[in-house]
Amino acid sequence: MTAADTESRRDTAEALQAEVPDALAGRRADAVLAEMFPEYSRSRLAAWIKSGDALFDGRQLRPRDPVSGGETVSLRVVLETQTEAVAEDIPLEVLYEDADVLVIDKPAGLVVHPGAGNSSGTLVNALLHRDPALSALPRAGIVHRLDKDTSGVMVVARTLPAHTSLVAQLSAREVHRQYLAVVVGALVSGGTADAPIDRHPRDRIRMAVREDGRDAVTHYRLRERFRAHTALECRLETGRTHQIRVHMAHLKHPILGDPLYGGALKLPKGASDALVATLRGFRRQALHAETLEFAHPVSGEPVRCTAGIPGDMQALLQALRSDAEAHAEVRRR
Repeated sequence: MTAADTESRRDTAEALQAEVPDALAGRRADAVLAEMFPEYSRSRLAAWIKSGDALFDGRQLRPRDPVSGGETVSLRVVLETQTEAVAEDIPLEVLYEDADVLVIDKPAGLVVHPGAGNSSGTLVNALLHRDPALSALPRAGIVHRLDKDTSGVMVVARTLPAHTSLVAQLSAREVHRQYLAVVVGALVSGGTADAPIDRHPRDRIRMAVREDGRDAVTHYRLRERFRAHTALECRLETGRTHQIRVHMAHLKHPILGDPLYGGALKLPKGASDALVATLRGFRRQALHAETLEFAHPVSGEPVRCTAGIPGDMQALLQALRSDAEAHAEVRRR
């Protein structure tokens, strides 16, 4: 970007102005702006102080400099390109949309972020095609992720204030995230998995339960029992990488079809050819992000979105259900 381009951006940036309350006298400039403009993150405000886009009585300070109180703050909200990915016309199923947020139903198989081996064909590429302005937001507005082969609901911020709000809600554990999982084994009750998670000590692709890991809590309850599998409703209290997958494997009930944590395929005794074919043909973790609820970043009103169970998981559940019903009928005879 040339100097002229940068100056043009500043000329068209949103200009805000406010007076520093006397009660904030003596505090750091970046902390003061975080109090005055909570819709923007402290790190972003500090960057604007350094770039001269936040001035105190017309003077440029350093983020650590104390303020006196009573100064007039002039803030230019300048959004530079944050995401360099190329826009691609990839269809998205939108569950909810307004000027501040976008909620989508991500299909299984769609990678969220571009990376090694996935420079195109990702959710980020699709989002930039739908809304080019998302290039000015970190990660194109994505505030949480789903694994490639996990389907379901995701929220995307469309403005920087919305991004700041949603990140804060996630950090404060105020976002309700409910998943449907089909696990190996017939559980008799629900429960809570409270076990810290971090990188596996030897395999850097995997995560693992570790005493020195980060706090991780998953609540689960029974939705439907089959002969050798269980459909669970899982609620995330925290959001660690692969959290539900790792916790279920730790409990010796891995998610069916999970290529990293599931182990070898286990077939129920006396399974029909149809069930065997369905289980062998299900080649992803049977995990679906079903419901997401959060406070709208502007209105504060609750936004609740639900993604319908995808066809492959519906077929899986029906095959397990039919198997259980058939064996129950045999026992009744």
